[in-house]
Amino acid sequence: MITMLRMLLCGVLGGLVIAAAALPIALVGGGAARAGGDTWESLPTDLATPPVAQTSYVYANDGKTLITAFYDENRRDIPFDQVAPVLGQAVVAAEDTRFYQHHGVDIRGVARAFVSNSRGGAQQGASTLTMQYVRNVLKNDASLTPEQHLQALADSPTRKLREMRYAQAIEKKLSKQQILQRYLNIAYFGAGAYGIASAAQTYFGKDAAKLTLPEAALLAGLLQSPDADNPISGDREAALGRRAYTLDAMAKMHVITPEEATAAAASELKLSVTRPPNDCASVADEHNDWGFFCDYFRQWWNSRAEFGTTPTERDERLRTGGYKIVTSLDPAVQAAALSQSLGVYGYGSARSMPLAVVTPGTGRVLAMAVNRHYSLAPGRSNTVNQLVAGGTGVSGYQAGSTFKMFTMLAALDAGLPLNTHFKAPSRIASIWPGSGPGSCGGRWCPGNDSPSWMDGDRTMWNAFGRSVNTYFVWLEQQVGARKVVEMAQRLGITFRSAEDTTMAGKADQWGSFTLGVASTTPLDLANAYASVAAGGVYCSPLPVLSITDPDGRALDAGSPECRQVVDPDVAAAAADAARCPVGKGGSAYGKCDGGTAEAVSGILGGRAVAGKTGSSENNATETFAGFTPQVAAAGIAVNADNPNDWVGAGVSSAVNSAVAQTMAAALRGQPAAGFPAPSRGRALGT
Repeated sequence: MITMLRMLLCGVLGGLVIAAAALPIALVGGGAARAGGDTWESLPTDLATPPVAQTSYVYANDGKTLITAFYDENRRDIPFDQVAPVLGQAVVAAEDTRFYQHHGVDIRGVARAFVSNSRGGAQQGASTLTMQYVRNVLKNDASLTPEQHLQALADSPTRKLREMRYAQAIEKKLSKQQILQRYLNIAYFGAGAYGIASAAQTYFGKDAAKLTLPEAALLAGLLQSPDADNPISGDREAALGRRAYTLDAMAKMHVITPEEATAAAASELKLSVTRPPNDCASVADEHNDWGFFCDYFRQWWNSRAEFGTTPTERDERLRTGGYKIVTSLDPAVQAAALSQSLGVYGYGSARSMPLAVVTPGTGRVLAMAVNRHYSLAPGRSNTVNQLVAGGTGVSGYQAGSTFKMFTMLAALDAGLPLNTHFKAPSRIASIWPGSGPGSCGGRWCPGNDSPSWMDGDRTMWNAFGRSVNTYFVWLEQQVGARKVVEMAQRLGITFRSAEDTTMAGKADQWGSFTLGVASTTPLDLANAYASVAAGGVYCSPLPVLSITDPDGRALDAGSPECRQVVDPDVAAAAADAARCPVGKGGSAYGKCDGGTAEAVSGILGGRAVAGKTGSSENNATETFAGFTPQVAAAGIAVNADNPNDWVGAGVSSAVNSAVAQTMAAALRGQPAAGFPAPSRGRALGT
């Protein structure tokens, strides 16, 4: 009976106070009260509480080093035990001193507001913390239409009654601590800080659990007018005034002593303004090279169907979902990759040296470096173009003879052994039509770069080691260009340019494919070679280790996506031949007799290593792709803006060294591992 009377009185007084606030006093009477009471019973009580927007944080592979954050509203929900007790006390004192006595609607406060408003005094709304929480929930409910939002926030009797009705229902379902926790996580504290976790960081650069009494009182005081009163962009004196008011209210509530209130009010306001970066262009200046990895992560995220049906939806989920994303970026490997890239071409050079590092068997990307700052600022050294992974208008670069790997894999897959002999001539008349300087008799007729060193009786071992063009054109003819192109696609080579896409559609005619005329990226190339290192297992490039939602649940999107695309023995045979370019003693069958990058073996300190150099026509680009059982990397020297600026053959040794040195850094501390020997039949055909 008492509860019913309380609800009735609440409804009646609610109607009176709101009518008094909105209408001339002469019009307030029994009719308004009856209207309030009638409306009360018809109002809903089940408040939908959809998740509010929360910041997603992106970390390096240690789970602690922040790369960047993504957010529309800077907010991160935290449990109540991660909030300093004094903060909860301060908020109650500043906003609702009878919070622990009322049941969602403070009847005394309603009556007091009615009297003040009806007498023409300062307008009072009598909103409790619970009612303020309701208002914030409705304000943040993305499911409401713009019209419904306006109704939910309008200064009207209906809105006030709705808040009261919801507040009483909430108090029956949640404890006071739960309500206060939810309020602290959803409230706006000014300066772009939503929720107490972000507010503590924004104003004081610390966790909410470490807030002191003066700091807690300042933040609590901002809730009434967060934009106007905040000491960063608003009125500093008003902020201090609100702090003093809060401290005085806390003393009156006996949660602190008057002496503590006086001392805290007299303390100096020491701010440590800390705002998290937002998006890839906001990566800290000292690590702006991480922006290229961040950009690739964002591309990857926006391609994932589990985050939304469109890229726009997925991007919105990233900015509002409150995820903790631990990426695969290894800061030490990244630093080594950047140092090596800069060793080839420094900042300010028109030429670039994009370099990528991948883990075989997982596809996880350890580093993406290039001699550029990831920045929107003008300048030759600044760009946000994805030079390492492609996309956003970057189709990639020709990687020359590194594509011979796909011809060799296709031949091995077709049953040809490594010791397949062919007496390679200086120049070969291919089966494909051609015209111009590189043709003979209407056919495409490519030649070897160094005939005296390359011509003669060759097998896959020494033809790959010495990069014999005519051998691989002949080998491609034996299996068909289409199978070579399909092999490259199996290993993740993506055709981004219109010209390459057209040629892939008529792959039988693409004889020059074996010489690396298609555009690729360091990331695609490194990952393709990583598939060979992993025994023919292709794993989609993966920039994350784990993704957890705000409730701590792990998402499957952080797991590697791998599949066997090449027979393991075929991959072992290709890896065996790929030992030849980087050193004479690598092959399990002792068949190497010269290589184009023999210094690589020494840089790796005797570890088992394989790889391939690549020079595009006229040495416009120089490439090296290398791998061990534990890491793969690729780098390409290129002028990405001017294909007519040929980098020249002279830079090839620097490119080889840069990739090898980066691999050595990635392997530091790891035990040496070897490649499995291919079967005798796959190697020797017997």
